Amino acid sequence: MDTSMAVQLTEKSSPCDASVGTIAPEVSVVVPCLNEARTLGTCLEKIQRTFLQHSISGEIVVADNGSIDGSQQIARAMGARVVDVEERGYGSALMGGIAAARGRYIVMGDGDDTYNFTQIPLFLEKLRAGDELVMGNRFKGGIEPGAMPPLHRYLGNPVLSFLGRVFFRSRIGDFHCGLRGFSKVGYEKLGMRTTGMEFASEMVVKATLVGLRIAEVPTTLSPDRRGRPPHLRTWRDGWRHLRFMLLYSPRWLFLYPGILLMLVGAVTGVWLLPAPRIIHGITFDVDTLLHCSVAVLIGFQAIAFSVFTKIYATTEGLLPKDHRLERLFKVITLETGLAVGAFLCVGGLAGSMYAVHVWEAHQFGQLNAGSTLRIVMPSVTAMALGCQIVFFSFFLSVLGLARK
Repeated sequence: MDTSMAVQLTEKSSPCDASVGTIAPEVSVVVPCLNEARTLGTCLEKIQRTFLQHSISGEIVVADNGSIDGSQQIARAMGARVVDVEERGYGSALMGGIAAARGRYIVMGDGDDTYNFTQIPLFLEKLRAGDELVMGNRFKGGIEPGAMPPLHRYLGNPVLSFLGRVFFRSRIGDFHCGLRGFSKVGYEKLGMRTTGMEFASEMVVKATLVGLRIAEVPTTLSPDRRGRPPHLRTWRDGWRHLRFMLLYSPRWLFLYPGILLMLVGAVTGVWLLPAPRIIHGITFDVDTLLHCSVAVLIGFQAIAFSVFTKIYATTEGLLPKDHRLERLFKVITLETGLAVGAFLCVGGLAGSMYAVHVWEAHQFGQLNAGSTLRIVMPSVTAMALGCQIVFFSFFLSVLGLARK
């Protein structure tokens, strides 16, 4: 695009660009930038033209993350406000730009000319109607040929978006669309932390958890016109998104797997206690019973970790407060945990003493391993689980004191 034309357009559109005046603009368009000289001017021209055509009071904030190709000069020449963000990362750039934005509403979009900034009015319409986060959906709006690698289009984005909907009960169909709008007030409720590409997931997850009003609008995606490899790294950034969602969902990372392990271990163990079982010619005996005991213990540990993680996350402000935790502290008190733990320990000790009695009846000689282990393994498991419950109860009480 001819830079002189862009400057002329900026001058003509200055009456509706509140960034040059003292009145706060209605909307700030934040564009993260790292060496986008080839496409940045086109993006800014589209934004300015949209402001002019729709009489939008707006400003453009270019959050530069250390460009060395002259992107800053292009942005300033076209009337945009440049904010230098030293800490590298997609999330860092956006947080710096959003912090500097003066608009009531914020629209963010990449400077690689893949997103259509002329669709800004679609986002503003939803924001003006009361929505606090408006997500673009590329799968509904249209993805041009070559705009998204097949691995991202048919596996990465759909799978991660599906997991986000399952983990957090969100209705968003495209978790990672980079063109989105939100109110400044709503954004400040989120307490964004991540500095990398997972910033995109964090915003949707936290907005869902804190109960922001969320909407979606169809948006398009065009091929990257920068003529160089994108900043996104498929496997590294995909794992970072998945890791973030798991860490922010202790239920799916710890609680549900723990419950499943305990149930499978306990039910199968009870089934094997009386005698070996044969299914389709395969004998399940005490070796399987041992695995069941281990599954019960690991399952309980996973459940305990889910509780500890949830408490830590809410205490540190990483997750919103959960009233279920307050009810948990009322039900699972230190005294309750000590009573249950002591009951299991005493039961396990009684079983172990009975096993010694059986051994004594055989003159402390050779025993039938299958019969003896059916007494010893449940007893040892009960004692180990009882001790874990006692320790869990004490630590939970410490966390409860910290919360108070």
